[in-house]
Amino acid sequence: MNEWNIQARAHGCQACGQAFGDRQSYHTLLFDEKQEFKRLDVCEPCWQAQYSQGARDRKGFVSYWQGVYETPPAAPPDPIKKETAESLLRKLIELNDPKYTAASYILAVMLERKRLLKIKEQFVRDGQRIFIYEQPRTDDLFTIPDPNLQLSQLDQVQRDVAALLEQGLAPSSEQSAATASTESPLTQAEAGAAGPLSGSTTPALAQAGNPAMAS
Repeated sequence: MNEWNIQARAHGCQACGQAFGDRQSYHTLLFDEKQEFKRLDVCEPCWQAQYSQGARDRKGFVSYWQGVYETPPAAPPDPIKKETAESLLRKLIELNDPKYTAASYILAVMLERKRLLKIKEQFVRDGQRIFIYEQPRTDDLFTIPDPNLQLSQLDQVQRDVAALLEQGLAPSSEQSAATASTESPLTQAEAGAAGPLSGSTTPALAQAGNPAMAS
């Protein structure tokens, strides 16, 4: 199974095909289809007609929530070349390389603490904890597996994240821990958002989706 996943919010109802209007209410359902997690965004009429009754009884049902669609603004040009935590997380998820599992998890925790991501669901599948994060501005969903980090691994992972934020992904996608010594003050501030994790135990890390952790 491909655990690494970003699912963008649909711009129209996936049941009837009608485009969403600005500020229109919509409903999201998440299903586990074994090979992947499937997101379904539907309009209010389709929700009432097809899904409001018995949705939780459907095969593979994981979660449900309601949102308000906002027409996306035109993306301004970004003159900043350094990675941001969110853009780096998206790139790592697209790579789907197991060696970046821990870095992706730490980035997601950082973004949640900054309230740039919020937890929508967490559950255990095949013995591994899975977090479903939502980007509130775009409503994109991020599927992040818990790497079950040990306390002794945290310092190195945070150094790797800092190096990735500063240097970006090399063409070969190989990063050396030695690059951590070249961190700029901005990068250290970014990485410092996860600083308190260095004093956490593994169970505490597993609670990254807990709202109390975001304070």
